[in-house]
Amino acid sequence: MLSVMHLAQLNIAHMRAPVDSPELAEFVALLEPVNALADAAPGFVWRLKESETDPTATVVHDYGDHLLVNFSVWKSLDTLWNYVYRSPHLGVLRRRREWFLRVAEPYTVMWWIPEGHIPPLAEGMRRLERLKTEGPSPEAFTFKDSYSSSEAASLPAAAEARK
Repeated sequence: MLSVMHLAQLNIAHMRAPVDSPELAEFVALLEPVNALADAAPGFVWRLKESETDPTATVVHDYGDHLLVNFSVWKSLDTLWNYVYRSPHLGVLRRRREWFLRVAEPYTVMWWIPEGHIPPLAEGMRRLERLKTEGPSPEAFTFKDSYSSSEAASLPAAAEARK
């Protein structure tokens, strides 16, 4: 019997200024409503929350100052796509250059996980690094070069052990 798979996604952004700066005030004001939109979106399962009261707490200094991390789990690639590109989230996404530095390397990664599993942030960062060094694969991919959950499930157990 095949297990149900969910989609984990991580994206990072290098902020142009500290999170409490005037340059990011408008973005910070949008965090809570955009996060609430995600939480209510069809197919949403989970997202990293460093604090229940401070939406800016996803700034993770362990990986460098001014790094914003968005880490979530969705029921499918389609449900994540619909949230990112077919909801009011898209308007905020289109303004990202106002608040974040442009980067030439991948800043988002996705991979399939068994239903009920919540991956640690370190796993997401490893997957992003894998995408940067090895390119897209069933273990680390993007919307542009995506893989189905059945492709990921068909990987040999040895591949899982390497992660």
